[in-house]
Amino acid sequence: METITFTPAQVHVFNMVSHIKSEVGLEQLRKQLALYYAQKIDDEMDQLWETGTWDETKLNELRGSHFRTPYRK
Repeated sequence: METITFTPAQVHVFNMVSHIKSEVGLEQLRKQLALYYAQKIDDEMDQLWETGTWDETKLNELRGSHFRTPYRK
């Protein structure tokens, strides 16, 4: 049997989640995690914009593009 090793961050999250006793608490945690990751994405996009990796030209090239996987019926 394989042993699973958790990172300190994973252990911390497990400990925090163990204190959630209601659906409301769980939903609040989900919202906070979503806000955290949204902020991380914003920060990364700001960095790309500041370094010139991402600019108005590239943004306009993607405008109207569709990248969804076509599903066949």
